[in-house]
Amino acid sequence: MQRGFTLIELLVALAIMALMATLGWRVLSSMQTAVDINRQHADQVLTLDASLAQWGLDLDALVELPLTRTLDWDGRALHLTRRSGSTGSDGAIVVAWTRANRDGQFQWLRWQSPPFTSREGWQLAWNEAHTWAQTTQDGTDRREVRVTPLTEWQVYFYRTGAWSNPLSSTGTDPAVNNSLPDGIRLVLTLPQGHPLMGPLVRDWARSNTAGALP
Repeated sequence: MQRGFTLIELLVALAIMALMATLGWRVLSSMQTAVDINRQHADQVLTLDASLAQWGLDLDALVELPLTRTLDWDGRALHLTRRSGSTGSDGAIVVAWTRANRDGQFQWLRWQSPPFTSREGWQLAWNEAHTWAQTTQDGTDRREVRVTPLTEWQVYFYRTGAWSNPLSSTGTDPAVNNSLPDGIRLVLTLPQGHPLMGPLVRDWARSNTAGALP
């Protein structure tokens, strides 16, 4: 005669099944969390890579115009004058990069002016870029782009065979200080939690000095 299950055996079996279901759900939940984190990290890396590419494009498009400044680092923001578009047929624009607090977190930011074709237009754009970098706190300027969370950043220029802080050039030749550097070193410190957290260095060389930087 076939024997059935006792109540205790059924309760034990149900408890085991419930435990397995709980463990399985936790495994699935952990896997989904890992997938979400990996996707978020991938998005952050892709965003940073695109931003560094834009940084390089801005520097590649630097243009020296009469009675204007092409490049300026004041310790907080980098301002530059570059061609508008790949050929400059639409004039030039002023671009500024800085670090500022947005919604309680420090961000690396990029700003650019409308195109201009006169020195007066350049002066207006240059002044506006300085005002934005020094005083804008709410991030409402539509020409501002938030790039990536950022802890610190620093810029170095390569001139006369050495890297130096552009702000520590007291006593050197003014003609050298006002000339375009042969290279620019960007040092970003990414915050904890970023997939590339810590210092990140990116060097740029002028086309006629490419390959000559140490």
